[in-house]
Amino acid sequence: MDVALIGGSFNPPHVGHLLAAHFVRATEPVDAVWLVPADHHPYGKHLAPFEHRRRMCELLCADAPGWLQVSDVEHSLGGRGRTVDTLRHLSASFPGHRWTLVLGSDLYSDFPNWKEPDAIRSLARLLVLNRAGHPTEAAVGPPMAHVSSSEVRAALAEGRDVSHLVPRSVLAYALAAGLYT
Repeated sequence: MDVALIGGSFNPPHVGHLLAAHFVRATEPVDAVWLVPADHHPYGKHLAPFEHRRRMCELLCADAPGWLQVSDVEHSLGGRGRTVDTLRHLSASFPGHRWTLVLGSDLYSDFPNWKEPDAIRSLARLLVLNRAGHPTEAAVGPPMAHVSSSEVRAALAEGRDVSHLVPRSVLAYALAAGLYT
């Protein structure tokens, strides 16, 4: 089975994440796309509790049943590992799977500074998506939607409408749980 992994804080998940997942599924030789919410932010930024972010990812996946799923592997590993640790764990847990690690072009320039980037490349195929405003020759496809979780959080905190940035079910959940306001 070929699985594409889209990691991130998903704080909250938004239409950019959904569009990226659909793009990968439509254009790459993968059977499934897994959203992998981080347990803790690698740079110590404040995140909504993991359980809320996982649930919002599950709601985001509801429009693409079967091939789009959520993996809580980072949480089950205790949130202290890095991408290479996650890939090693997944490779050991699912020996028949082949992995594609999906990165936004905004993260690609920092990839050489990640823990064991050569090991990451040996464990997974790297796919760089063209994120609007962050061009790089390594990226594929058209620029993805220009939206970020930090923009969504700021807009929610100010009471602005984000209904075209966040799927309805995710937004309803975030508001009901009192997140980001």
